[in-house]
Amino acid sequence: MNINKKIDHTLLKPEATKEAVLDIIKEAKQYEFASVCVNPYWVALASKELAETSVAVCTVIGFPLGANTTAVKAFETEDAIQNGASEIDMVINIGALKSGDEAFVLQDIQKVVEVAKGRALVKVILETCLLTEEEIIRASKLAVQAGADFVKTSTGFSTGGATVKDIELMRNTVGPDIGVKASGGVRTAEDAQAMIQAGASRIGASSSVAIIDASIETTTEDY
Repeated sequence: MNINKKIDHTLLKPEATKEAVLDIIKEAKQYEFASVCVNPYWVALASKELAETSVAVCTVIGFPLGANTTAVKAFETEDAIQNGASEIDMVINIGALKSGDEAFVLQDIQKVVEVAKGRALVKVILETCLLTEEEIIRASKLAVQAGADFVKTSTGFSTGGATVKDIELMRNTVGPDIGVKASGGVRTAEDAQAMIQAGASRIGASSSVAIIDASIETTTEDY
């Protein structure tokens, strides 16, 4: 399975150095991943380094808690796009969702979508490990209603990451036309393939190179 174009090669650790960011950019070029996903501070650097490639620049907004005000998320989004980001992974306001304030969650996503419209894809991070199944369904529907391009499982900074069950639930909720991104804990080729089979159209991973190398070895062994 050739999955490199389904992978966002990710480095979001707060201690990541310039050297480390340049390393993942180099790997992304070599393996032709869908994108490099970095914190906003590194977007301009990634954009410069990836300018002549097919690799997109992805960044995170309201990360990792989702509890910033909508105005801050909108400003972050505009700033990231100005610096060269073409994919925006925003965290929903988890507390607002769990409080039943769907109107706020909707407008929070809508504002980011409005800022990004025509310039960047928007992926909405639900942080599924903190939600019930019913809340995952509600959040997924709100993301679709707001005009987002993807729903995404996790930040990778909370109590758990993507599960096959959550991906299946999200895919069944949003239908075939919205992207579903599995992120958090996807470390092996088997993990990635299971997520794709469950309905994921994008994988967020820091172990991207190992995933691809293992996939190539498996394919080779089949012949």
